[in-house]
Amino acid sequence: MESRSPEETRRLAVALSPLLRPGDVVSLGGDLGAGKTTFVQGLAVGLGIRDRVTSPSFVLLKEYLGGRYPLIHMDVYRLERMQEVVDLGYDEFLDPSHIVVVECGDMVEPLLPKEHLSIQMSYGAADSRREIVLQPRGFQWEMRMQAVRVLIEELFSVVGDDLFSPPGESPPGSPGTGPGHPLDPPPQEML
Repeated sequence: MESRSPEETRRLAVALSPLLRPGDVVSLGGDLGAGKTTFVQGLAVGLGIRDRVTSPSFVLLKEYLGGRYPLIHMDVYRLERMQEVVDLGYDEFLDPSHIVVVECGDMVEPLLPKEHLSIQMSYGAADSRREIVLQPRGFQWEMRMQAVRVLIEELFSVVGDDLFSPPGESPPGSPGTGPGHPLDPPPQEML
C-alpha cells in the first residue's frame, strides 16, 4: 500500500483497529521516521484511547488504557542486543489482555510470538509518501487478512485510489474512475 500523508497512515491504522483483539501483537519495522508512531496513534484512536500517543523511544514502553482494549506500545530501537529485551522482561509485556505494538519489532523477530502481524514501513517516491506492507504471520493472521483488505479498501475508497495496486496504477472500475462517483465531476447535463 501507499500512504500519501501522516493522516492517511493514521486512517490506515484506524481501519485495522476493529480487527485487533487482546493478545494480538503487531510488529512495526522499516525506515526510521517512516511513520511507525503515527501508525500507533491511529490504532489508539481506533481503539477509543483518548491519551496522546508519543514515541516510547526513551522510556521503552508506554501503556494506554481507557479504550476498547488496553494498548502496550514498545520501542526497542535503542536496545543494542536482543538479550537486553529479554532481560527487561519482554515476555511479561506480552499480556493476553492487551494489544501489543512493538516498534522496530523486526529487530527482535525471533522473540515475537508465532502469530503476529508484521508491518514494514519505508519511504516512498515523494517525501510525504510511505510504502506500507502488511505481512501476516501464522494461520490466524492469514485468516484475518481478507477482512483487513476489505476494511482498508472501504476506508480509502473515498479518496479514489486502490491502495493495493502499485503506486500510480488504478485498476479499471476502481472508485473515483467511473460516472457517478462523488469525486468525479458531474455529467455535463447536470451543470
